[in-house]
Amino acid sequence: MPLLDATGAITDRWVRLTDDTPLPRAGAVILSVARLKAEFDQLPSHGLLLFGVEIVPEVRVDTLTPWLQRLDLIAIPFKSFTDGRGFSIARQLRLAGFAGELRAVGPLIADQFAYLKSCGFDTVQLDAATFGRQPSDQWLAALSAFSGLYQRSYGGPLNILAARRAARAKAADVSERAAAE
Repeated sequence: MPLLDATGAITDRWVRLTDDTPLPRAGAVILSVARLKAEFDQLPSHGLLLFGVEIVPEVRVDTLTPWLQRLDLIAIPFKSFTDGRGFSIARQLRLAGFAGELRAVGPLIADQFAYLKSCGFDTVQLDAATFGRQPSDQWLAALSAFSGLYQRSYGGPLNILAARRAARAKAADVSERAAAE
């Protein structure tokens, strides 16, 4: 399945493991939530093995809190491009302090790329059919189509409304200083 970031198509270094597959000695693995819960205390803590988890859209972010510092990736599935729960989950995870890679997985559309990035997603994993209809150049064009966003973003520039408020406050401050002189 094709994987995109803000530069285009990239190689996926992560491997999804089934619950009965033994852990490798090194690499980057994606586990199920059930396996993560069952084996968390036994997972090696050395840097040779990176851990990710694929959650369900119905997950409560607070249930992931005990693992956030040890996880390097959280994959958030979207059942369809109209399923907005993943956007909220991503933002909540970033606000909870998750600093690893957030990956959107599913049949999303290029027009959503800027919104995915503003909510904290780093990568998007698409099915082959979706990528066939909208290759990476369309995703990159959609990402650069927006010079600003109205909603608050995670770790990005000020949104349009906040930038307007800041400009008004600066203008008012300049006016007050000029009047005082």
